Amino acid sequence: MPRPHIEFVQQQDLAFEAAHDGLDVKQLSRDTETGASSSLVRVPAGWRRPGPIHYLADDEFYVLSGDLAISGTTYTEHCYGFLPGGYTQTGAHSDNGALIVRFLSAGAAPVAGEAPSGALDERRVVRGLNLFEQPWTGNFHPQFPLGAGRKWLRRDPVTRDETWILGTLPLRNGRRPEKHPVVEEMYLISGELIGPQGVMRPGAYFWRPPEAWHGPYGSKTGCLMLFRTVGGPLSTVYTEEEQDFEWNPERYHPILPTELSHLVATRA
Repeated sequence: MPRPHIEFVQQQDLAFEAAHDGLDVKQLSRDTETGASSSLVRVPAGWRRPGPIHYLADDEFYVLSGDLAISGTTYTEHCYGFLPGGYTQTGAHSDNGALIVRFLSAGAAPVAGEAPSGALDERRVVRGLNLFEQPWTGNFHPQFPLGAGRKWLRRDPVTRDETWILGTLPLRNGRRPEKHPVVEEMYLISGELIGPQGVMRPGAYFWRPPEAWHGPYGSKTGCLMLFRTVGGPLSTVYTEEEQDFEWNPERYHPILPTELSHLVATRA
């Protein structure tokens, strides 16, 4: 499998590494074939990158804290952008520094200069969403447990991939394990989420391959989660029977690739 099943890691247990462009990058997962990656990126205060540059890959990001300006749009806490391959970034800077979750659809480095004419599909661009201003929606699967809301970030008109924020109430739980036909990826922004692998806390991350069963889950505190799919829109198959739910799991029991197996002792 080019990208391994990770369920779950705490970003706090991983290390930042210096990147060539002056940013610090903490890799959450990576596809060894395409170079597609999911990372936590730390932008230092006063950072600047002159433009123009463009990527051949899609550049998707969510700001957890701080500020980041790209092509005249300023992204602050709980702001989101999706700049597809072929989008010319005329300049980027951060006055106070920032911490962002970033997803690149391939491993290509930025290319100096403007993108070639016709390279950008404008329909796919999300220049800037402020999640404080976006409405909560529902319209979930009929078997989806009550007590949650969603804020849409992206429903791609070409790939049909989706990105959204899911917020849940305290003491909510879902006792039917489920699976999806697409990749499902999540970064926990706030709150706690309890499942068979243990207690996820802010900074928890998972990457699930298609058709991977998961659950049941619950939250004592309520939580705010950044979700995305790769391979199309989310659809869900639930088990017919509910399963017992453990509100106080005794240990961290993750699904991890060999290179991350040492993290089990960190959270034991």
